[in-house]
Amino acid sequence: MTVIDTFCHIFPHEYRLAVDRLAKGPLPMYTRACQIPAMVDLDVRFSVMDDFSEYQQILSLASPTVEAICQPSFSGELARVGNDSMAELVVKHPQRFPGFVASLPMNNLDQAHREIERAVMQLGAMGIQLYTHVEGAPLDTQQNLEIIEHIAALRKPIWLHPIRPMSFADYATETHSKLDVWWAFGWPYETSTAMLRLVCAGVFDRWPDLAIITHHAGGLTPVMEGRIEFGIDTRVLRNPQDAPMLRTTQSLVDGLRKFYADTASFGSRIPLDAARTFFGTGKMLFASDMPFDPEGGPGFIRKGLHLIGQMELEDAQRQAILCGNIQRLLLQ
Repeated sequence: MTVIDTFCHIFPHEYRLAVDRLAKGPLPMYTRACQIPAMVDLDVRFSVMDDFSEYQQILSLASPTVEAICQPSFSGELARVGNDSMAELVVKHPQRFPGFVASLPMNNLDQAHREIERAVMQLGAMGIQLYTHVEGAPLDTQQNLEIIEHIAALRKPIWLHPIRPMSFADYATETHSKLDVWWAFGWPYETSTAMLRLVCAGVFDRWPDLAIITHHAGGLTPVMEGRIEFGIDTRVLRNPQDAPMLRTTQSLVDGLRKFYADTASFGSRIPLDAARTFFGTGKMLFASDMPFDPEGGPGFIRKGLHLIGQMELEDAQRQAILCGNIQRLLLQ
């Protein structure tokens, strides 16, 4: 059975050279990621992939974001190099990489719009990767919604990746997040917050066919149904100044169910069962977050396949999660 890894990451050689040339300062997350052999060495990556039968990857760049790496005057160039280098890998290795997801220079919106058009129309990008905020600004600002509108007009999915830095403190009395809470709890929170804000902004009312793929099984959203359904609307009533933000005609829970969720759960079945209950089997896509696992690549692929094999699914449902849902989505 074909397995398509929908959300996994890479730093191509040409992109790393461009980062070294254009970066505006130290990049600790980037430096750590580059130390993972499968992230930067194709031979190592292929060796990992060969351990899994009929396994393919849709490529996307890893964080940090393009705009976090360099100034607006250079971010367009960096995004182009990243997208060109992934597109080249797809052409050279189509049996391994059926496609790639383009990145954008979101601190230079004119360049971002140009890169959407170029990446999709010239390079054949399967979709666009957006992060859950843009340098601290939500995705439901007017200028960011215009980016989403452009993607929707081209009928391409959005891959929604969480982002939050260590400098985002957990408590007001502290200067930075500790014990990796910024990542472990912060990223799922960022995902759910971005999802809710987009629903409230009416993205699915305006673009009902828009597909947005959430990383890490939809973050906190699947286990927050009650708080969303019976809390958020009440909260708005208690805070009438927020009422204008509700620009949707559907219930918030119904809107949130329109997202897709990948299976990158860091080896835990609980998020997968919750995501399946909330989004439905038809909205789940296999992903490993490769190569961010303790083994540097194979661990979460193997564990993810094992967990999906354990779930009470019909063969057709299991095949849909492993490859059918993403294939159907990309043909729409």
